[in-house]
Amino acid sequence: MPQKRAPMRKIRDVLRLDSLGFSQVQIHRSVRLARSTVGDYLRRAERAGLVWPAADEHSDEALDRLLFGVPAPASDQRASVDWAQVKVELSGKAVTLQLLHREYEDEVGEGAYSYSRYCELFAAFEKTLPSSMRQRHIAGQKLFTDWAGMSVEIIDRPTGEIIDAQIFVGTMGASNFIVSGAYRSQSQRDWHAGHADALEMLGAVPELVVPDNTKTAITKPNRYDPEVNIAFAGFARHYGFEVIPARVRKPKDKAKVEGSVLIVERDVLAPLRKQTFHGLGELNDAMRPLVAQINERIMKSYDASRAQLYEKIDKPAMRPLPLERYEHAEWSKARVAPSYHVVVDKHHYSVPYKLIGEQLDVRQTARTIEVFKGRDRIAAHARSFQKGSYTTRPADMPQSHREHAAWTPQRMSRWAEASGPATRQAVEQIMSSKPHPEQGFNAVMGVMRLGKRYSDARLEAACTRALRVCAVNYRSIENILKRGLDKQPLPDTERVIVMPQHPNIRGGSYFAPRRCNPQMKETEC
Repeated sequence: MPQKRAPMRKIRDVLRLDSLGFSQVQIHRSVRLARSTVGDYLRRAERAGLVWPAADEHSDEALDRLLFGVPAPASDQRASVDWAQVKVELSGKAVTLQLLHREYEDEVGEGAYSYSRYCELFAAFEKTLPSSMRQRHIAGQKLFTDWAGMSVEIIDRPTGEIIDAQIFVGTMGASNFIVSGAYRSQSQRDWHAGHADALEMLGAVPELVVPDNTKTAITKPNRYDPEVNIAFAGFARHYGFEVIPARVRKPKDKAKVEGSVLIVERDVLAPLRKQTFHGLGELNDAMRPLVAQINERIMKSYDASRAQLYEKIDKPAMRPLPLERYEHAEWSKARVAPSYHVVVDKHHYSVPYKLIGEQLDVRQTARTIEVFKGRDRIAAHARSFQKGSYTTRPADMPQSHREHAAWTPQRMSRWAEASGPATRQAVEQIMSSKPHPEQGFNAVMGVMRLGKRYSDARLEAACTRALRVCAVNYRSIENILKRGLDKQPLPDTERVIVMPQHPNIRGGSYFAPRRCNPQMKETEC
């Protein structure tokens, strides 16, 4: 078996240091070769008559023949390997260099590289690639996203206002496929829109999205446990991917998108710099064909285009898009009031009463209000724009409140009718005397309890008297029962009393006629 040799560069260093008078121990420490190996190389050079610096004039192949007598067994010409294809194959799930080398050995046979040499040559090939292409990326796994540093001016035609449109860029890890679009700002709404549009351009969803540590993506950067922005986390749940941000001040973590940003700025934004745009639609229409040209261009390192690699590698490994596009939502925090409601845009929405005093997360869309505790949704309501009003779910209320809420004016009337028609009329008059019938519920409940204390018959008689004397309220009915007036004959309201003439008696014409009807307040009766 041929002896494994050091790189020719180190052999030259051995000969050079020997010519300068260094001992074998010093040479061994300097070039990091075994002492026995250093001695062997010096003996071979002596036999071949090689003296420094004349030995340095020989090519590697010639020096190898003079020292060892045969060509280097690890010559790169031993077998042809398509290293670009090896790089592409490594993007497949569970594909390793060891597996690819085994397949290579089966194909080539006796002239194949050893596994160690195979790995060395592949590592040398990777060094020739741009830094953004050297990382190992699994098919369909990562989409890298960021905002470009350049912006594009848009002139609003009616007002002449100049807007600096922001450019969103995303790139797939394995195929380098690029997606890009223009947006009004870098706000949360536009951050979501950029990602939603990017996923629709891809026509599929990756496993992971790797953003920068912008506030619209990451609330609290941390190398080990970053806190994802709650709004972006909701966006990720809708599409079914996870968010793993790049580390702070580690640009190599997102080298893919950094490289793509430069490509978009150079090949898309720079060619458009002399054009005038009057809307985002115009700008995006101009960008779209230029981005497509980038994706269709053949990459020399892979001998394939980004579009070809995306269709071959990334897309088959990705998940389909959800049926509906994400609906943008605003997030806020709200503390649960003692009434077990949270206030959103001046409207009150109920949550389970056991959460009184806790601070919860609220998700607002144009149609719904959702309340979350951590990642658990604990309440959902149709959105109401009626300020100052309440939206309450019976399930959120304590048992006692649910029982009270179950009462309605109609149920109150039916309950009172069990005691008699006068009781029902009195109850209805009490409720109608309030701006809202519910405000009279407590008084009605009190009247009905009088029936349990004094009997339904006496309550009916007391209500009849209260109606006759226009004193229909809880206190009047209670006083009638306490004094036993319900047992006395009713006053004769039909009998006309003739008042004597006297200067101090004003007479009936002085006063406005007394009326008592359900529409009048008690003080007017």
